Amino acid sequence: MGQPSSSSIIFFIIIILLLFNTIPSCFSGPIKTEFIYPNFTASNFLFVDNSGGTFLTSRNGTYKASIFNPGTDEQKNFYFSVIHVSSHTIIWSANRNTPMSDSDELNLTSNGITIMGSNQNFIWSTPSLKSSVYALQLKENGNLVLLDKLNVSLWESFDYATDTIVVGQKLKLGGGLISSKSDRDLSSGDYNFYVAKDDGYLQWNGLNYWKLTMYSAGFKDKNAPVKYMALNSTGLYLMNDGLVVVIRVPLPSKSDFRIIKLESNGKFMVSSYSDTTKEWNRERIGPENDCQIPSFCGRMGVCVESASSTCTCSSGFRSESNSKGCEPVSSNSLLPSACNSTAANSTQFNLSEVKYARLSSDLSYYVNQFLSPDKFGVELSVCEDLCSKNCACLGFFFVNTSGSCYLIRNQLGSMLSINAPNDKLGYIKMNVEKRNGDGTDDSNDDGGRHIPIAPIVLLPSTAVLLVFLFLVAVILYRRRRKKRLSVIKSIKLGRFESSASMEFDFNSIPGLPVRYDYSELEAATEKFSTQIGAGGFGTVYKGTLPDKTLVAVKKIINLGVQGRKEFYTEIAIIGKVHHVNLVKLRGFCAEGQQKLLVYEFMNRSSLDRTLFGTGPVLEWQERFDIALGTARGLAYLHSGCEHKIIHCDIKPENILLHDNFQVKISDFGLSKLLSPELSSHFTTMRGTRGYLAPEWLTSSAISDKTDVYSYGMVLLEIVSGRKNCSMRSRGHSTEDGNSDGGHSGSGGNLYFPLFALEMHEEKRYTEIADPKLEGRVSSEEVEKLVKVALCCVHEEPALRPTMMNVVGMLEGGTPVGEPRPGSLNFLRFYGRRFTESSVLAGSNNVFTIYEQVNTASPSTATNSSQTAHSYLSSQQISGPR
Repeated sequence: MGQPSSSSIIFFIIIILLLFNTIPSCFSGPIKTEFIYPNFTASNFLFVDNSGGTFLTSRNGTYKASIFNPGTDEQKNFYFSVIHVSSHTIIWSANRNTPMSDSDELNLTSNGITIMGSNQNFIWSTPSLKSSVYALQLKENGNLVLLDKLNVSLWESFDYATDTIVVGQKLKLGGGLISSKSDRDLSSGDYNFYVAKDDGYLQWNGLNYWKLTMYSAGFKDKNAPVKYMALNSTGLYLMNDGLVVVIRVPLPSKSDFRIIKLESNGKFMVSSYSDTTKEWNRERIGPENDCQIPSFCGRMGVCVESASSTCTCSSGFRSESNSKGCEPVSSNSLLPSACNSTAANSTQFNLSEVKYARLSSDLSYYVNQFLSPDKFGVELSVCEDLCSKNCACLGFFFVNTSGSCYLIRNQLGSMLSINAPNDKLGYIKMNVEKRNGDGTDDSNDDGGRHIPIAPIVLLPSTAVLLVFLFLVAVILYRRRRKKRLSVIKSIKLGRFESSASMEFDFNSIPGLPVRYDYSELEAATEKFSTQIGAGGFGTVYKGTLPDKTLVAVKKIINLGVQGRKEFYTEIAIIGKVHHVNLVKLRGFCAEGQQKLLVYEFMNRSSLDRTLFGTGPVLEWQERFDIALGTARGLAYLHSGCEHKIIHCDIKPENILLHDNFQVKISDFGLSKLLSPELSSHFTTMRGTRGYLAPEWLTSSAISDKTDVYSYGMVLLEIVSGRKNCSMRSRGHSTEDGNSDGGHSGSGGNLYFPLFALEMHEEKRYTEIADPKLEGRVSSEEVEKLVKVALCCVHEEPALRPTMMNVVGMLEGGTPVGEPRPGSLNFLRFYGRRFTESSVLAGSNNVFTIYEQVNTASPSTATNSSQTAHSYLSSQQISGPR
């Protein structure tokens, strides 16, 4: 064969150049920065030389767009994803439910993004767009955006969240997150989170099992509808229009990278990543307790809450051999499947004979606290029949006292072991197995073990007697049912009878906490031998329940009309209020004249004993934590509950402490549950001397700002370590050696709020701090709390911050307000009258001061001292629990 001619060589070179020009520019091409343009093609195979299919990065390289395989090399499931480079975290994926192969292609055209299989099958695409695409941009915040030629956004990945959102991304009302099956399988899992008008909810099997306000650090700011959820450097927020915060969950200090992710195990996680340490920090986890996860222990497994939650089976059930969960011990009974499910085996069931296994009273179900009854005021048989006729119903919970029926539909989750008996008793549907291979029912074939039932011939007299007894039973049953339904109707309408002649039927109140017999509580308290507190309506005793749980038992002693109303209010309100900073009502007793309330036990007693006692000194951080916990509890009462609750008696005696100075507000007997139309008419005098807001004395409307005033007074006591109205402590002498320094009166008596105001005006904040701290606190730390306290005690309620704002100021998310001198001048009147009256009648006659101020203060000159005097008999009507 001869040598090729020069013309042949030139022709060959031209052909090679043409071939290279026709090969797509993306073939192992360079990674684009920030923008790519239409007629672009990418796949993992084409970009195999570029860091696992990466074809686009954000401007600073924080994020990358990649066709990525999160699994092993053998798995070969690829997803078009946006990935945070430093932490290697997928924040969004397009085709999570239809993975690509390594040869499938992504195409960017003027119509949008399309992913097609190698055999031209459709996998995923962006929706129809309003105009042609000019460019695809990957922003520095991780948002993937399609732009038109006017730089207007046509489509954004932020609007189509998968299981993760990042700082700057919003979840709109109705939008949410869906968990992945695993870190390697990005397809949709069993859990979802969605934004509702009132909260953010976690769901499993279409039923709620947790919400954002269940975070111990979360609280509600306003009673407004939620429009979207957002995450930023300071917290997680549910927002209304503009900058109106409805619910917020504060977060620790700023981080390099922060995400919210709905994990495949059903936990809602807020995490931050440090570029320095290359480590993740889990900042918020919800639910915090594994036993609140619906499927933690599998179907019918029982979760036992402990340091590390464990799984077991209840009586009558055993562990399933092939999976997590429990199955009936009986060999001829199986748990049912829902209508649209396929049974685990081919065994046939006689569905006309449904049996129910009753669960023990110490078992609850994850959904019970979120569901409304399917039926109310019915008998157990009605509830059972309702479930039997519904193929989707797998069991039910029934409350005998209220006749409430809750159906369990579609799928069974785990049960929760609880310490106290449950008022909702569970019943699980069982199907009877057909054993015969020919499909016939052998339920009547017992091998001759049936005992024939002889016919019973009744004499005429016996028949008449039975008919008579039956009629009597029917009449009694109807009377009892009519009475119960009447009471239930009254409760629904909010009619609580407080007359002395009416003994309320507690058995008909839905949702009550555990009811104890008097003998049980008498035994628990060793016949009420250990008193731990006392107040105007009762005495508090320490008790131990049979399960070794410590409780505080309040024995109501004033059983007049007011006492009964107090008791009903406590039961109705506290039993439904749950917050980490509010004392929990565990149960109650109502037997004749005996009325008792059972609370969780707080082993550090009340704040007054710790703050003013002779024990160890409260360090500054402990004081700050107590102040913040109290503020959070009040903020929840004011705006986190379904209805506004005003405590009306905030004082150190009603602030209880537990291990590590966990704070809980107690004594809701003086609370008033307000609707918006009634709040302006609540003017009845309540509270305790030294903490009453000025509006109590002027017959002005009482609002949540009244609690704010009391909180401000308590905050001053927390800072100073002394009562606001008491003899001066030597430790508070001023620098010039004068015992009063010319401030706040003379002699040995001191009205401390006025002293704090004067020290604030002179910027001498260390003079206000408790001398027992011996300088272990900075002037700036004291200044912050003193300013917050003075803002809270403004004379005009409108000038006081809300408790939500107080929480924000303490946490640092809201600037600390500046006290207004003009609205604090009344403290000078109080201080002067305190000094004058203490000389004449002793330092404890605080209400004489209030009467004199009422006539002397310019802002209250229209009210006579006689008005204030008329309330003296009800000034001190509550005590510690």
